[in-house]
Amino acid sequence: MATLTYKVIKSKAQYKEYSNLLERFVFTGSNDRNKKDEIALLTLLIEKWDSEHNRFAEVDPIRLLHSFMNDHEMKAKDLVEFLEVSKGYVSDILHYKKGLSKEVIRKLAGHFKVSQEAFNRPYKLVVAENARFRNASVMNTKKELVNA
Repeated sequence: MATLTYKVIKSKAQYKEYSNLLERFVFTGSNDRNKKDEIALLTLLIEKWDSEHNRFAEVDPIRLLHSFMNDHEMKAKDLVEFLEVSKGYVSDILHYKKGLSKEVIRKLAGHFKVSQEAFNRPYKLVVAENARFRNASVMNTKKELVNA
């Protein structure tokens, strides 16, 4: 009996190994039918792992934004540049004082190459006027987006 070249991904190390292998296959650009089948199989295995282990839906959009900024070694001033908004607005977003506009959601999703839904979820805002009240907050509610 032949041993399998690839198996269902069961660890982060295996996930990283398969991701690196897939990247290598894609960038070498072979027309070999077997390589194309390997690319398709690795893609399926990686997508299965991603769907089971990525929990973007459980993270509020601002925590997700902070995570992306950390991963891409970005600072608030970098957001100001590509979002084309003021420093104050970016600061308010990052400190839960203002919600994300539709345009900002579109730009963030495009820049970080994720679905707009990743940033278009309700989360609590801190309102300065209510700071003296315990547990007072406002919800940033879901917006209807038009696909750009």
